[in-house]
Amino acid sequence: MKILLLQLKRIGDLILSTPAVAALRATFPEAQLTLVVSNECADLLPAISNVDRVLIARRNLRDLSLFFSVAARRFDYCIDFTRNDRSAFLAFLSGARRRVVSYRVREQSKTRARAYTDFVSIRMRDMHTIDYNVALLEPLGAGDASTAPHLDLPQMAYEKADALRRDWKVTKPYVVLHPGSARQEKLWDPGRWAEVIDHFGRDNGINLILTSGPSPGEQAHIAAIKNKTHQQIIDLCGKTDLLTLAALIGQARLLVTVDSAPMHLAAATRTPQVILFGPTNPFHWRPRGSPAAILQGDSVAPVTEFSSVRPRFAMSQISTEAVIGAMDSLLSLHAAAQIS
Repeated sequence: MKILLLQLKRIGDLILSTPAVAALRATFPEAQLTLVVSNECADLLPAISNVDRVLIARRNLRDLSLFFSVAARRFDYCIDFTRNDRSAFLAFLSGARRRVVSYRVREQSKTRARAYTDFVSIRMRDMHTIDYNVALLEPLGAGDASTAPHLDLPQMAYEKADALRRDWKVTKPYVVLHPGSARQEKLWDPGRWAEVIDHFGRDNGINLILTSGPSPGEQAHIAAIKNKTHQQIIDLCGKTDLLTLAALIGQARLLVTVDSAPMHLAAATRTPQVILFGPTNPFHWRPRGSPAAILQGDSVAPVTEFSSVRPRFAMSQISTEAVIGAMDSLLSLHAAAQIS
């Protein structure tokens, strides 16, 4: 049996697809699973297990070879996690006798809907993203799955993370702070990040590590934070590739970040985290499988009840006190667990 999986979205979406991939592997251990991902996710592929072959969609002329590869394979099944024009075209090219997608495609585009044979009665807005991905497997009878994402990080990633810690003299348990995001509306005030750094920078029992992505917007945000900070922090911004960052987060005492890819890296490596949510709804994206304090709006306490319908909040509503309190709570839980 040959199964084609189409996940052409972002890094977080790919990570949240891993429970569905694992469910397929458990149900069809002899199947040949081919995964198509976007070029943005290519660096993560060495950590994606349970697939036999990976193809990359690059959105340029090099995709001609992708189209030919998919068309030549003649798949039995195709699962489209993406639901856009490009994924619909790939589903059609697959020639699979069953091509599965959410029923919403029929409402969005009659032309696109012709690429599929099976329409599952689920909407992403009603479910956590992991549950949505697993539910798409229903026509194949492979819906029984763990709801925690998983990454199989290569040893090289841990070795690079170890080398960074040696080079930068990270000798204590450490907390990773990753303030950046590609979306400006997800950024928290630089002055408040600096207050958090200054507060925990006085704790001689931990090291603070600052990380970020390479985009100019993120780098400008990091520069503004560092300009307001009075305490020492280990600055690894721009010094990690994606897998090394995952390994660094995986061995951290705690991650503090906004709703972005590192949140999903932490969930997949079971690292406790404090996550600042603003315009996006944690109902759909919150971590599974790792302790997490989710902050949104002006409440000092973490969010504990989630709803598929939730207003958009400004990041500025999250207070410094809420972040420090959540960090203290998770660090104390870890310390108590070590004693017991």
